[in-house]
Amino acid sequence: MAKSKSKTVYVCQSCGAQRSRWEGRCTDCGEWNTLQEEKLVTDSAPRGLSSREQRGWATGGTGQASSPHAMTLRESLQASNEAAKPGASASRNQRIQTTFSELDRVLGGGLVPGSFILVGGDPGIGKSTLLLQMAGGLAENGKTVLYASGEESVEQTGLRAARLGIIEDDRADRVRLMAESQVELIRETALELKPDVLIVDSIQTVFLSEIESAPGSVTQVRECAANLMTLAKGHGIAVFVVGHVTKEGQIAGPKVLEHMVDTVLSFEGDKTQSFRLLRALKNRFGATHELGVFAMDSKGLVEVTNPSELFLEERGEQHIGSAVHCSMEGSRPLLCEVQALTIATPMPMPRRTSIGVDTNRVHLLAAILNRHLGLKLSQSDLFINVVGGLKLEEPAADFSVAVALLSTETEREIPAKTCVFGELGLTGEARAVPFADARLKEARKLGFTRFIVPASNRKQIESLGAGALKGVQFVRNVSELAEAVLGPIEDQRRKPSPPSRPRPQTPASNQEPF
Repeated sequence: MAKSKSKTVYVCQSCGAQRSRWEGRCTDCGEWNTLQEEKLVTDSAPRGLSSREQRGWATGGTGQASSPHAMTLRESLQASNEAAKPGASASRNQRIQTTFSELDRVLGGGLVPGSFILVGGDPGIGKSTLLLQMAGGLAENGKTVLYASGEESVEQTGLRAARLGIIEDDRADRVRLMAESQVELIRETALELKPDVLIVDSIQTVFLSEIESAPGSVTQVRECAANLMTLAKGHGIAVFVVGHVTKEGQIAGPKVLEHMVDTVLSFEGDKTQSFRLLRALKNRFGATHELGVFAMDSKGLVEVTNPSELFLEERGEQHIGSAVHCSMEGSRPLLCEVQALTIATPMPMPRRTSIGVDTNRVHLLAAILNRHLGLKLSQSDLFINVVGGLKLEEPAADFSVAVALLSTETEREIPAKTCVFGELGLTGEARAVPFADARLKEARKLGFTRFIVPASNRKQIESLGAGALKGVQFVRNVSELAEAVLGPIEDQRRKPSPPSRPRPQTPASNQEPF
């Protein structure tokens, strides 16, 4: 039997760095008072998959690999082809549908058996609700789910499931609940029941008994995640873990936690509003930056099949300072409203407040408008907001932000059925954006008839057919953009500046200079 050795170290709760003695400041991440004393128990036996688990994972349970620990690429391809044949038994290569099309989209087409997935989000945003409803959907497809909660009792989880309508049919028999925080007992129960999916809520509340540090510490989070990853890879059980976030919005715990998992899902949204956004920040089995949209009501989360209508349904009749932009969230085109407001200020350093758009990008666009159109935005406070809580990270949003600023500064209304998208350079030129054809199709579906796009995208739009150019106006620079949307914009630099007030004269002194 392997002997255990314990030692005392000081671990930074921010970055996971270890020190042999206490220090006031972590020299790795620069944070103060984050080093905490922890006792580590090390075993002489190596950690990871056992020989039996490695053999089962390498052969997919068939035992046909040339080595008990590894298989060649050719053998792995043959195993995938055998699993894809009609009539073949369920395999780890076959994706599982969760009955949530929005969740399946973000996961890359479905849930991969044996995957290790981390779900993060603010408190109360709906992470547990999403996973419990997903458990009901998997049970509806005949899959078994084990839900282990370290934050709620079994009775509390059952009451929430009843509110969500999961126990109204036979689905309740395929979902097992347990209130447990010890990882060893969760693993033992999972090996006994052999569920298709294991949900652990949350990784900050579970612990390993052999580690003396408190639950939620860097050591506990790292070791518990490694133990659950071994369970997922060794037995083909898809494991979901819920992760808390810090006040900065980052997933709490060591950064190695995000490296261990196969997929990192971020559940975002404003708790004062009903919609929620699910993003894939990392995905080994699909594309990243996909977006799933949900709406929260009294019966749980409801999928939003057409999110563009959701973000535009409350758009007012006053279109001064309001532009419609078509963004690409992964492979999905999404229409949203960009609002701008400018207020003259006597302060020497005007404010630049932006929600949903990078503030540095707003500074660049304000400088472009000042330079090439002669606007006096340097004397005004600028406020930019993307309605609905969306975050526009692509440069294709330059057109909508610039047009909204022009509209509110000149007090000219933007035509209601106008959609703009494109990138602006520092010299004022309009640059092409990707997926212009997909953006145009989505905007036409929602009734938009006029489109302002960069001239470099003409060939891409012409490939849609003869009628694709109807209502499309191409611009080459920021001046043509302003005239296309708002009409001729007078150059403010040509207007004579108002006469300055004469400075009061200081009375001369009667004393003679030395």
